[in-house]
Amino acid sequence: MQDRDRDAEGRARNARPRDALGRPLPHDAVGEDRAPEGVVRAPGAALSEAQQLLDAGRPFHAHEVLEDAWKSAPDDERQLWRGLAQLAVGLTHAARGNDRGAATLLQRGAGNIAGYADRRPHGVDVPGLVGWARGLAAAPEEGRDPVRAAPRLQG
Repeated sequence: MQDRDRDAEGRARNARPRDALGRPLPHDAVGEDRAPEGVVRAPGAALSEAQQLLDAGRPFHAHEVLEDAWKSAPDDERQLWRGLAQLAVGLTHAARGNDRGAATLLQRGAGNIAGYADRRPHGVDVPGLVGWARGLAAAPEEGRDPVRAAPRLQG
């Protein structure tokens, strides 16, 4: 039996390289650089980094940045960051051809951020993102090209 990959703290962690959409590759393959996990970023930095990753067609990696922000966000913003991470995962599923998973996560993410439409924390374009997510959930095949389908997080 082969030992499981573990991180520095001994937790099971898949060390296989990943492609741009986060799919595991063989151990000897060259994959995409992964966003470091567990990094606490200021909200503006998290949004900027996630936007750069989305624009580069790497929504899975953008999700990791947004997930870190979700985990470190103050209680009154946790749903916002959770929803943003879900939108990035929804785009990942659309790009991978998983239409059902894409629609589910895009709708869930839109629902989680919708309550922030009036506040628009950190300049997040909540109304625009809700519209984008619901549109893509209705036609997930439009997300096959994640660069073309990438949303604007701020606006």
